[in-house]
Amino acid sequence: MTDTRPLPSWSDGPTRDAILAFVGSVSSGPDALPEAERVAVFDNDGTLWTEKPMPTQLHYIVEQWKRAAKVDPSLAERQPYTAAVTGDLSWLGGAIDKHYAGDDSDLHTMVGALIGLTDGTSVEAYAASVAEFYRDAHHLTLGRPYSHAIYQPMVELLRYLEGHGFTNYIVSGGDRDFMRPMTEEYYGIPPERVVGSALGLKYDADTNEVQYAAAFDFMDDGPEKPIRIWTRTGRRPILACGNSNGDVAMLRFVQGNPKALSLLVHHDDDTGRGDAPYDTGAEQALAAASEHAFTVVSVKRDWSTVFPTA
Repeated sequence: MTDTRPLPSWSDGPTRDAILAFVGSVSSGPDALPEAERVAVFDNDGTLWTEKPMPTQLHYIVEQWKRAAKVDPSLAERQPYTAAVTGDLSWLGGAIDKHYAGDDSDLHTMVGALIGLTDGTSVEAYAASVAEFYRDAHHLTLGRPYSHAIYQPMVELLRYLEGHGFTNYIVSGGDRDFMRPMTEEYYGIPPERVVGSALGLKYDADTNEVQYAAAFDFMDDGPEKPIRIWTRTGRRPILACGNSNGDVAMLRFVQGNPKALSLLVHHDDDTGRGDAPYDTGAEQALAAASEHAFTVVSVKRDWSTVFPTA
């Protein structure tokens, strides 16, 4: 029998109750907020879809680095091309973990190689390349299309919020233009509501194109997230959801409102449903949860279903 309750993939319990109560309190009754103030922000990797064994964008970039090393084999002698060519992705995973621990030395190496791939490419050509990747690629361990590696409970939450007058934004450390080709199809969030890290851009009058420049503009992570939220929306959201140390500032930012809800997804599922448990990169966020009254979403306890059915 079909479950007709709100948030059907969420298990009954205090977390689901907290979400329903909060949404009810801001969308109905004498203390309801105007719809314009019902803004919600969501991280992407590890929050709306799986980020293990590596973020989806990194999967795409690794394939591009492999192609570049075929054209110029000397690239394979240095990172991150060595990792891409050999298939030993531990260096790449370590670079991400070091970033969450506050060390961006290897991340800078990765960004430099990324800039080399896109310099002079038009935004339309990049979007077409990314769209092709989403069409053909499969998740490395789940073996399913990335459209089915999204978290079903989070998609239900997005729809539930929309049904109660919320406007949802993605605010991610991932590349803004890598996310835009898929967010409307996967999450129902249009590209103009996607906030993310960005490469530099330039306008070429001869070709009448916006192109990527040989520069990195900004990394949308940590304290940068509230800044980018304000720059884009001109508002302090009332709901935020993240999963990592880089989301703490965003989760705290919404709490400047009289009414707010901060959700922290905890990947603690050891039941073999495809979302392996891990705390790496989320240690500070989990430690801050009690102090800052984050509502911790346990994948193991709070989600009765993790991924969409095929």
